[in-house]
Amino acid sequence: MNTPGTLVTSRPLDEYCQLFALSRSALCAVPGPVLDCPGGASGLAAEARALGVEVVATDPAYAAPLPALTALARHGRDAMAVAMAATPQLYPAPRHLPPARYLRSWDRARRLFAADSAARPERYVAAALPRLPFADGSFALTLSSYLLFAYPELFPPAAQLAGLLELARVTAPGGEARIYPLHDGAGHPCPHLDELRAALGRRQVSSEIRRSPRPGDGRTRRVLVLRAADHRRRAAGVTGL
Repeated sequence: MNTPGTLVTSRPLDEYCQLFALSRSALCAVPGPVLDCPGGASGLAAEARALGVEVVATDPAYAAPLPALTALARHGRDAMAVAMAATPQLYPAPRHLPPARYLRSWDRARRLFAADSAARPERYVAAALPRLPFADGSFALTLSSYLLFAYPELFPPAAQLAGLLELARVTAPGGEARIYPLHDGAGHPCPHLDELRAALGRRQVSSEIRRSPRPGDGRTRRVLVLRAADHRRRAAGVTGL
């Protein structure tokens, strides 16, 4: 099952590109496999594979049978519709992306996910942070959306740090792990992000905040970008901030 208290979402590839300041051409130029963690019922793996990009998705929800998982994804879509109506200021302006069209993009992504995960189940791995079943440096690019900072009630600071270190561990030296958002579901930014970044630095993981304009309203979107040193030189263990 999915992490209790989290939504299973169905974001399409184009939304991933917007969230992580990517383009399709940049994604195609990534020199190795991409990890989507947590993948939910997104269309990223299926759509990127059609472009020739190898994507592995991981999510504890993949332990559930596919019909149960797609039902969770439909619930996530309905919850997003309610949230967009209740707090429109947290979402792109309707003139840029009407809610009905946005939700249809989730419906399409969910259908792509269902077909692709049934055809290629080995690319959808049931696992959860902070313990992923991948070797050090397995991925040239790691993407993590709407988890560690979106649910601070589920991921206190020590759990956030452990999750970030694990994302960095499975990312190849020279690659990047990108994490978005850096705020919770109410839009409140993480109050201890500087302390987390300092703790990452002490463990040989460099970080930066990459900013890009949000389409439609000009507001700035912030992505945390991690780069790990050679994994053999990394300090072992997580002892806190």
